[in-house]
Amino acid sequence: MSWDLIFWITCFAIDLGLLASTFYQLVILTDLESDYMNPYESSSRINSVIVPESIVHGVLCALFLLTWHWFLFLITVPMSCYVAMLFVKRQHLLDVTEVFRLLSGEKRLRKLKLAFYLLLLVIIIFRTFTAGNISPHKSEFGELDIRSSFLEF
Repeated sequence: MSWDLIFWITCFAIDLGLLASTFYQLVILTDLESDYMNPYESSSRINSVIVPESIVHGVLCALFLLTWHWFLFLITVPMSCYVAMLFVKRQHLLDVTEVFRLLSGEKRLRKLKLAFYLLLLVIIIFRTFTAGNISPHKSEFGELDIRSSFLEF
């Protein structure tokens, strides 16, 4: 098994974790909006997940940089910069007293992050297939197949 395949499987697992964390936060915000949870409980649950999610996203971005995957690094840098900006301004945690005022903006942010991680997951799945020489389309031309060379960003 090549190191490239191990790298892409690791990135796949990391991105699935980030996707699950973002979906969890979105479900909690939806429950808060539907009045199934109180503001204190929902903000404490979301705040316990925000810092680890930010650290894992930073590690994923650094992995792309250190392994010379410039395209994916440039895709993940804006989200990392935004999270770093929130940390510097101390706005990364959800405030219990202002949770209802910020609810629509927080839900929109989580939906954008969910779409971002889904796009990243699709790219990582394609790269995992190309690293493992697993092609869903078999061709009689082998190496001359344009579908496999297209995925080599």
